[in-house]
Amino acid sequence: MTVVVRPASVADVDAVVAVGHATWPAAYTALAGEEYVERGLAELWAPDDVARAVEAGMVLVAESGGEVTGMVMCSVADGVLTIWKLYVVPTRQRRGTGSALLAAVLAGPGARAREVRLAYMAGHEQARRFYGGHGFVETHRSPDERGGPDDVWMRLALRG
Repeated sequence: MTVVVRPASVADVDAVVAVGHATWPAAYTALAGEEYVERGLAELWAPDDVARAVEAGMVLVAESGGEVTGMVMCSVADGVLTIWKLYVVPTRQRRGTGSALLAAVLAGPGARAREVRLAYMAGHEQARRFYGGHGFVETHRSPDERGGPDDVWMRLALRG
């Protein structure tokens, strides 16, 4: 099935939130517990916050068969593209959706960035393999603000 990546619109907010609700329990319950996941969903996937990010042009979505199956949220400042969220629903993982989202964010919002930064949760081996496979290297670790395992920060140099 073909993956189409495009800027999110306000009409996509519920679908973007649904991606979070489909991915977070599968990704983080075993690593950080149910309470962490519930708190994270409430704090990081609130529809009003997602809508603000969409309106600011910070969100791209991946569609397969007319359904939103993944999303990426980013920002660019001082030549650095920071990826805050990149998630693909479990049924579409390992089918190129995450790679398509990453390529689109690098070609779009990150086109003039000199580097990309992101963090994933320590112990999340699927994220480590995905980002490492795309050339990201670990730079440091920091405590998770919500009390989960450390954040593992990674960097990808794009130019100069």
